[in-house]
Amino acid sequence: MTNSVLCAVDISNGDLDVNVLKTAAALADQGGSQLDVVTVLPDFGESWVSGFFQQDFHEKALAEARDKLTEMCVSTLGAERNENIRHVVATGTAYQEILKTAEGAGSDLIVIGAHKPDLKDYLLGPNAARVVRHSTASVYVVR
Repeated sequence: MTNSVLCAVDISNGDLDVNVLKTAAALADQGGSQLDVVTVLPDFGESWVSGFFQQDFHEKALAEARDKLTEMCVSTLGAERNENIRHVVATGTAYQEILKTAEGAGSDLIVIGAHKPDLKDYLLGPNAARVVRHSTASVYVVR
């Protein structure tokens, strides 16, 4: 039995991560576990690139991402189930932020999708592969 299941989704993928979210919810429900859902925004604030964006761009992007993440959870799992989900919007490198969120939440299981593989990442997408490789928690990969 796990205490916490972390589901990593990319809100920019449209409906591609719906099955990942459904699988994570089913695993959390099966074990009576807390479900946390994380999405990661790229970080533009630490480089010269940030000068091309409005000063409040990051705050607006976080708010929009939180709304999209909540909308995804509600449309996929229902409003009642969504009330008990912890929504996390992180900023940075996807796999690093997923691992950091899992560690901070004490997640026993990370559920992530394996998409967008190219020739060098034939079996898993690059973020999923890194999460699998570096996680201290078990990782469930949804194809």
